[in-house]
Amino acid sequence: MKLFPSLLSFHTDRAFAPIVVAGFVFLAIALTGCTTTVRDSAPAAGDELSQCERLFVTLDAAVDAAGVQDGGATPIKGFRYLRVNRFLASYRAEVMSPVATAWWIGQMQRLDGDARAIELANVSDEDMQSLPADLRDRERLIDRVHTCSHKLVRRDLADADRQERLRKVAEVPDDYQVVKRILGLYPLTAVAFYQGVLNYQAETRQIHSTPLEALPVTGRLIGYQPKVSIAQPEDSVSTDIERSRANPLGVPMPEGPALMRLITAYAPLLEVDESGRHDRAGAPVLSPQGMARVNTSNPTVFTRIAHARYRGEPLLQLVYSFWFPARPKTGALDILGGHLDAVIWRVTLDEKGAPLLYDTIHSCGCYHMFFPTHRVQLRPREPAFEEPVLVPAQLGRQNSGERILIRIAADTHYIENVRYDTSTKVDEQRTYTLADDDQLRSLSWPGGRRRSLFRPDGIVSESQRGERYLYWPMGVREPGAMRQWGRHATAFVGRRHFDDPTLIERYFEYRTNYASR
Repeated sequence: MKLFPSLLSFHTDRAFAPIVVAGFVFLAIALTGCTTTVRDSAPAAGDELSQCERLFVTLDAAVDAAGVQDGGATPIKGFRYLRVNRFLASYRAEVMSPVATAWWIGQMQRLDGDARAIELANVSDEDMQSLPADLRDRERLIDRVHTCSHKLVRRDLADADRQERLRKVAEVPDDYQVVKRILGLYPLTAVAFYQGVLNYQAETRQIHSTPLEALPVTGRLIGYQPKVSIAQPEDSVSTDIERSRANPLGVPMPEGPALMRLITAYAPLLEVDESGRHDRAGAPVLSPQGMARVNTSNPTVFTRIAHARYRGEPLLQLVYSFWFPARPKTGALDILGGHLDAVIWRVTLDEKGAPLLYDTIHSCGCYHMFFPTHRVQLRPREPAFEEPVLVPAQLGRQNSGERILIRIAADTHYIENVRYDTSTKVDEQRTYTLADDDQLRSLSWPGGRRRSLFRPDGIVSESQRGERYLYWPMGVREPGAMRQWGRHATAFVGRRHFDDPTLIERYFEYRTNYASR
């Protein structure tokens, strides 16, 4: 499927003229306000809190020198012991009670603690020797970081001015590069991309309207299902969700058995057209040379939770990632093919734990599609020069015993059909293991070393695509490359991020008759 027509063949009609002019003005302004993640300066020597702040300065320097910075949650300038994601950042302008503020800050502290543990695990023994002697024991160092982090947070909770400053800086920069859009004459070139997006979306809708039995199968149809499948009663799901909201902001945060019950209850079934090894689902690993590849001997699906907000209400999202060894190239001019490929499937649950809407991207952030349930619909579209939301199919009611079943094409791994079903007719049935997506942030490497699958900028180096040489004017970093959670820009025209908690509210609304279950 072509993403856009030849740049030599498009013309700018009158409808786009004011957009083009306004676009240049916007880009000139945006260049001066481009946000980047910057490490703050080192604190002066002094009391115990200053010593703790210097500890974080020392660790940041060591991690930066080793090149193992985690590319997920964003470090907060002036608050080295905190990191933020887009969901937590969405609360920074809201009025919160002292208890809620403490919980909010605690979640950012938790993000930093998780990231630091991963970064320290990925620092080699040789690089650890560059630290002062009293910081070279990893376990003792993590304990010391934990202690200092709590001391610094307690100081913030007692200081209203620092809390106000934190609210101002607790934000996540977007993953668009403004300079590239300016150099690439974005207001002009985006017109061609826009038309290409419309063409691609029309082709996709046509594929999804094709009867299932008419979809081509070039290899063998392989089914995948979770090894453990738990069909939770509706009231049990609701109970697990409600109990997980026992925090000051009412954010659903299931853990342990409750989380596993939810993940297995909504884990999808797959039908994969397998024309070669590149179509076998597996787990990313590192070769002895440190190259990323996918081990297909044990099919694995990587899972995580995320959150959206609808009318201020936090909603739970379950995220599933399927990795493939490659998207094979069809020829020398194929700019979309390359090493590694992955499909991400997400389920957004309502406040009682029932699916509201499903959506999917490839791990490059490409091919974003929504599949609403019968309870939600697209909002009327407001005039704006951005990619339309792609809804290839609206799902009906889900009957008892049915699960989501996804058809994945050979080679491209495009999703061609999504439906509720109880079974699938395939040539071979396989089971997949569920694993924590955060495992990919620290993979074992021969010789006792560890390394993240992702670079500090969130990109998987080995997954680069040729499209980056053609698509760069849209400002997306490394178009086509696989990337880490929290780094998925999903639109070439406009700005859109997969982990934006306001995404659903911006584009969807409850149907009048289905505002509640």
